[in-house]
Amino acid sequence: MTLKYKIVLAGAKNVGKSSLIARFCDNIFNESTMDTIGVAFKRKKFLLESNLTIEVSIWDFAGENDPKYRSLFPNYAHGAAAALILYDITRKETLEDIKNWIKIIDESNNDAIIKVLIGTKVDLDDQRQIHLEDARKLLSLAQTNVEIIETSSKTGENVEKAFENAVRAIVQKRIQKCEHCSEYFDIRLKFCNYCGEQSILAI
Repeated sequence: MTLKYKIVLAGAKNVGKSSLIARFCDNIFNESTMDTIGVAFKRKKFLLESNLTIEVSIWDFAGENDPKYRSLFPNYAHGAAAALILYDITRKETLEDIKNWIKIIDESNNDAIIKVLIGTKVDLDDQRQIHLEDARKLLSLAQTNVEIIETSSKTGENVEKAFENAVRAIVQKRIQKCEHCSEYFDIRLKFCNYCGEQSILAI
């Protein structure tokens, strides 16, 4: 079966959102990537198990430095299962900006959205201003237990892992596996919609 979920990307200007998507979806990297205009999105599938495929639509939001555009983010994030919030390890101010994005997401009253923090440009480690332990201090603010991954869109390092961690967190929060027929179904249901047996979560 295939389940579909929406993932949105947030973060300060030039943290590498478009580059991360391009590396993940198309396995390409362009040093001269242009700023996103409006909203762009891509799709990709994950085969997690033989009977479970997750298709994610990944949305990249522009205008991130303008408060007027940031106010539109809750509408853009509507229906999203996860938000990937990016910071650039070479720019200390981009980590501080994470707090603003967490606040915007929380104020959207979307309690179901999973927040995942991702460091970018780890290939520029000699210019590092943000250490992993500094970023981890924001995990409690983001109310997430998804580990922070440092990535490089240029080399591809940890890009796949970052998205896979987000997808697995979505699966853990959104679906359950039937003990009787081994099919997956919505975690909110009391009975499996394939075999009709009662969910172990409802017992």
